[in-house]
Amino acid sequence: MGHLDAIVVGAGLAGITAARLLQDQGRTVVVLEARDRVGGRMHTARDGRITDLGASWIHGIAGSPVAAAAEALGMPAMEFTVGGYQPDSRPIAYYAADGRRLSDAAAARFAADVHELDAALADVIADSAPDASYRDVTEQALSTRPWDDDRMQRVREYLEHRAEEQYGVRIEDLAAHGLDDDAIEGDEVVFPRGYDELPTRLAEGLDIRFGHVVSRVEWTEGARTEGARVSAAGKRFTADVVVLTVPVGVLKSGELELVPALPESNAGALARLEMNAFEKVVLRFPRSFWDEGVYAIRQQGAQGRWWHSWYDLTPLHGEPTLLTFAAGPAARTIRDWDDERVADDVMRQLRRLFGAGIPAPVGVHRTAWQDDPFARGSYAYMTVGATTADHDDLADPIGGVLHIAGEATWTDDPATVAAAMLSGHRAAERILGREVPIERLWAEM
Repeated sequence: MGHLDAIVVGAGLAGITAARLLQDQGRTVVVLEARDRVGGRMHTARDGRITDLGASWIHGIAGSPVAAAAEALGMPAMEFTVGGYQPDSRPIAYYAADGRRLSDAAAARFAADVHELDAALADVIADSAPDASYRDVTEQALSTRPWDDDRMQRVREYLEHRAEEQYGVRIEDLAAHGLDDDAIEGDEVVFPRGYDELPTRLAEGLDIRFGHVVSRVEWTEGARTEGARVSAAGKRFTADVVVLTVPVGVLKSGELELVPALPESNAGALARLEMNAFEKVVLRFPRSFWDEGVYAIRQQGAQGRWWHSWYDLTPLHGEPTLLTFAAGPAARTIRDWDDERVADDVMRQLRRLFGAGIPAPVGVHRTAWQDDPFARGSYAYMTVGATTADHDDLADPIGGVLHIAGEATWTDDPATVAAAMLSGHRAAERILGREVPIERLWAEM
């Protein structure tokens, strides 16, 4: 193959977006993908059932280009507005530490406390020290509340769980600004046919080389005839520019060599971001045993240290189904457990709430993103000492040749599908040197 205009490394949504927009504008593009499929961390299992193993939600459809693309592609969506770990918004069954369900009034009072704390937290975070953790700022905000110990502890626990479920990391290890993007604009939705329909459809017509694990990227600043050389699967490809969309975990692993190494501004930003440990556990049952009409079940108290939240996916899957998450320490501890042991541990908590007579699951599906060599975690988070600017700084163009994109490189809403899409769009515009409407991504499909 001859010299290309662009090589895109990775066929996740960021890579597909960049490649499609560049090709749309007449550039010659090849996408090198290590896996045998598109989508990256957007991956749907289809084994007689449909289960999103990676991304599931659009967290707020208002103004979302992902929602616009899904609608244009005719992807059916189902409203499910609690995926952003909100304390209310839709019916949530809260259970106290003793296993008894809170009354609606008690649950509303608890949610009001969370909202009150969040209002106080905004100013505390804005004034926080550069090395403050999310634990530091939440404790400072809690100290201003005239609450008794039990009331204080319930909200503290909620904040711990929110950090873990939003970013798969202990609250002490998340930067103070790590949840600055924790806002939902409009309803949240999920996709009955599977979320990976989006990257699959958008990848149509692209030249994607599967099974091409990129081992080395050599780039030369200002050399327009051969700006970069990429080694993959025993082959060498050359192009004017490279768009690198591999996850932070892969960038930091040393398995992909960059020659020369990243400049300090990009490398420093990368050093302050880290991949999380965050896994899904999907349990299917012969019958429902939880209350109808709830979107989520949440357990308070020490028993909920690991398993505290379950999401009712029955309307989505057409059979009684609960989704829970193993986050941070829980995800790392269970990584060597078999499915039966994981299910037994989850069921021990559900039986506390619903009784010993509830049925055992008839199916268990568990993810293992932290052990995936092409992901090394589910998504990136800001470590203590990081700033929100690190996301954008990681994506600063390098020598006019190397561009980094992906969910970790978008400041406004990192760790989301929208961040991946928008970062790919930005990379394409920088390479083209002009604005291109993002709607070109799905035009004429």
